[in-house]
Amino acid sequence: MTDEKIQRINELARKSKAEGLTSAEREEQALLRQEFLANVRANLKAQLNNISIENEDGTITNLGEKFGNKGGH
Repeated sequence: MTDEKIQRINELARKSKAEGLTSAEREEQALLRQEFLANVRANLKAQLNNISIENEDGTITNLGEKFGNKGGH
């Protein structure tokens, strides 16, 4: 997500609190929020997929390889 889109999300939030939004602005805000959340989720998933843990027996398990390739969320 670009800095311009994040700035726009913040502008719409400020305007919403101050004076309210038009229906077109509310739709734009909803779409930008969805895009932002999808981006946050993708970044978090990428970070979690790079975590490895050491088991009690000394072996290393990469959580991304073990759990990351499952479908769904």
